[in-house]
Amino acid sequence: MAVAKLRISGIEAESIVDGPGLRYVVFTQGCPHQCFGCHNPETHALNSGYEISIQEIINDFLNNPLLSGMTFSGGEPFLQAESLVLLANIVKKTGKTLVTYTGYMYERLLELGKCNPSIIHLLELIDILIDGPFQISQRDLQLSFRGSANQRILYRMDRQRIKDQLKY
Repeated sequence: MAVAKLRISGIEAESIVDGPGLRYVVFTQGCPHQCFGCHNPETHALNSGYEISIQEIINDFLNNPLLSGMTFSGGEPFLQAESLVLLANIVKKTGKTLVTYTGYMYERLLELGKCNPSIIHLLELIDILIDGPFQISQRDLQLSFRGSANQRILYRMDRQRIKDQLKY
């Protein structure tokens, strides 16, 4: 059996700005949005960064009992939805929360999920989704957990509601 891996730009083992509480942040590598003024432009190239096993991430995450949860940021996490589902399932089994940043709008993720079920599965595991591209014209440093006013903070939706939305 192959070892599940992610291509990442890096990890921030303790962050207080990427979701509520003390968070372990995984910055995925690769982003199709390439927003002007992006806070993480080094994450844009698909083939940069490095590969890391999910087990290595989990081992590091479990070493800090003070963490509130894990955050997936980027880059664009949904480009690696299949591998992130594996990681997210383990995080959820620990009872910790999962926050995910995406340049996609939630509604677009539902559309993409029709062709890639891993996107829907990942959405089902996320407690807080911060969606939407960074827009420098709407940049606001006073916002909690967001860079621009167009980005939304969406709290966990139950599986049935996600499935119902897919019917339309």
